[in-house]
Amino acid sequence: MIPARQNSDDAREFLASCRALIDSQLDLLIPKESDEPQRVHAAIRWSVFAGGKRFRPGLLLATGQTFGASPDDLLSTACALEMIHTYSLIHDDLPSMDDDDLRRGRPTCHIKFGEATAILAGDALQALAFQTIAEDETLAPALRVRLTAEIARAAGTPEGMVAGQAHDLDAESREVTREELERIHRRKTGALIRAAARCGTMIAGTSETDLDAVTEYANNLGLLFQITDDLLDVTATAEDLGKTPGKDARSRKATYPAVFGIAATQEQSKAIHHATCSALDRTDSPTNLLRSIADFVLGRQA
Repeated sequence: MIPARQNSDDAREFLASCRALIDSQLDLLIPKESDEPQRVHAAIRWSVFAGGKRFRPGLLLATGQTFGASPDDLLSTACALEMIHTYSLIHDDLPSMDDDDLRRGRPTCHIKFGEATAILAGDALQALAFQTIAEDETLAPALRVRLTAEIARAAGTPEGMVAGQAHDLDAESREVTREELERIHRRKTGALIRAAARCGTMIAGTSETDLDAVTEYANNLGLLFQITDDLLDVTATAEDLGKTPGKDARSRKATYPAVFGIAATQEQSKAIHHATCSALDRTDSPTNLLRSIADFVLGRQA
């Protein structure tokens, strides 16, 4: 059971509680390994249930509950977001993309099941995400359409994750400006984080003023998340990260430490954290949990 929002100011505790609920629902939504085609379903489950913080669905639950939505109304959309995120990781790890063989502490999907099956697993998760929202009869049809459009926009192009991944690949092995670097981060990582926060707020049926405040909060939170990710790539171990550290530098990726150095990046992360929390001053709803999530992102170790 997710803790009630007024007793859930600690983000780590809240996200841990969300993870159990989300995993239970994902287990119901995702086909069993025994269902045909068995290899594709085994690959999907290998990737989805490999661990992970469930940060994006947890953020959706946090924003939704902050503004008064019930977990029952939020859960399917939260799971859909995790499906989109996991599909993106499967494809991002492929040899033609980031070419990684470790994810969440174990072999990546294409290492375990082969490239073709990994591609199909990612494709299936993307489709299942939108099917999950479309079939969620706890929500009004118009709201389901709005949520579908929001997530599709965040996952695709020109302002979403796919665009960010394309910008990221294009920036390898060349110098980039601060503006280019921020554009990559806001789209590749930040777009889905923004969608998570906005979808939770939409399901709660808030005012446009509250939605605008949450959007500004989430825009900064997504950038903060990727900046800390960049820092962890050069400071953490494989055991801490659950993936291969140092790959950004070896691939000559466009990252904040590569462009500005570690010390300046750490200062930048503090400034972005301040902007993240300040955005919440524009709403009268209790936002301790959302501020705690920003603290969690700033201080995360993996």
